[in-house]
Amino acid sequence: MAPVYLDFNATTPLLPEVVEAMTPFLTTHFGNPSSSHVYGRTAKDAVEGARAQVAALLHAPPECLVFTSGGTEATALALRGTARAQPQRRHFVTSSIEHPATARVAEALTAEGGRLSLVPVDARGVLNLDALKVALKPYTLWLSLIHAHNETGVLQPVAEAAKYAHQVDALVHADASQSAGKVPVAVDALGVDCLTLAAHKLYGPKGVGALYVRPGVQVVPLQVGGGQEHGRRSGTENVASIVGFGAACAAAARDLESASARVAALRDGLWEKLRAGVPGLLLAGEGAPRLPNTLYVLFPRASGNAVLAAAPEVAASTGSACHDGRDAAPHVLTEMALSPETAVGAVRLTLGRTTTSSEVETAAAALIAAWKRVTGA
Repeated sequence: MAPVYLDFNATTPLLPEVVEAMTPFLTTHFGNPSSSHVYGRTAKDAVEGARAQVAALLHAPPECLVFTSGGTEATALALRGTARAQPQRRHFVTSSIEHPATARVAEALTAEGGRLSLVPVDARGVLNLDALKVALKPYTLWLSLIHAHNETGVLQPVAEAAKYAHQVDALVHADASQSAGKVPVAVDALGVDCLTLAAHKLYGPKGVGALYVRPGVQVVPLQVGGGQEHGRRSGTENVASIVGFGAACAAAARDLESASARVAALRDGLWEKLRAGVPGLLLAGEGAPRLPNTLYVLFPRASGNAVLAAAPEVAASTGSACHDGRDAAPHVLTEMALSPETAVGAVRLTLGRTTTSSEVETAAAALIAAWKRVTGA
């Protein structure tokens, strides 16, 4: 029997309707969107239709969306592209708990002569807004924040932070790869100038993402060539995946409220079962606004890796997928002032559209039994 999949923050399966939408563009409609004949026009129309679907999820104009190869490229385009457009402003601000897609770009820009300020988070994993106000300077180019943390699921106060950043004329970028499709994400409500999406986090295909760029924001392309995507990202479009991305966003917009409520109820039920069976179990980010699907638990007197190894019935992770395989305290938890001994017990359990109540029962029983075997409790 296949293990219960509780790693939806790492990636999601394709929805059947996404597969259905993509299939004709993997077979019959194979044209290049840049071609002027009927095959090309069919592909071009499909790309633009998908652009409108993705933009609708963000309540954004379609012309503001740039398709990329994924969330990592979208974030790099936002951060490096704006830095190239305004080379005289070399100060950047981000949080101390960013995803590597943001953190590594910020570090690279620092190595190239820029200055970087890292803003800490509190014990819940929420950005310290008072520290942010101190970090922002009149010469700051951009503030980049993860909207929902990929490990803790904690939602960051992007809208409030954006107000402070705009007071010093800094641009604001948010990585909404984890939040889009799980909670409402509207670019105007968040006050962002750029925003990253990744299709495979919301039941679309891997290898495609998008960057929202507010009108008037200058972004120098990182990839030049044929001038696709209005000159912002050259290269023949990945038509089938873009179509799948659009279909996934349409499904997310349609089902956002009902799907989130259902998953949140299952998540809370899983937490209650685990807490009852594991004395001393902690929940990272407790008390903070969090994604409805994310449960980041800390098993006492055991490493998360050991617990998962003893529970083959469950497919989960000890942090983000980028950090798997290391029996060490996750960075986000040490930034939240948790001791390494406590943090090493972390296991990230993330639920999704296909999660069932019976799977929650199976997973809870397996994890409790595994912890008892590991600790001898």
